[in-house]
Amino acid sequence: METRVAVISIIVDDAGAAPQLNSILHEYGAYIIGRMGIPYRQKGVSIISVAVDAPQDMINALCGSIGRISGVTSKAAYSNVITKA
Repeated sequence: METRVAVISIIVDDAGAAPQLNSILHEYGAYIIGRMGIPYRQKGVSIISVAVDAPQDMINALCGSIGRISGVTSKAAYSNVITKA
């Protein structure tokens, strides 16, 4: 199985979406290398970066699941590094 390293950028506009987002991230926890969250209180949003090492279809599924949450947007940036797992 080939995996890719990627960063998923997440913007949370609705703090009420946090439990659903955390549940999805927990589901994909085996692929998550690390995450960093920054609350931007002045603008009322949270900015989250999630580093993953997973098959590309898994990264796409994670990013899509996150993007379907109301009040949350996500985008993945992929490394050119492909490894065999």
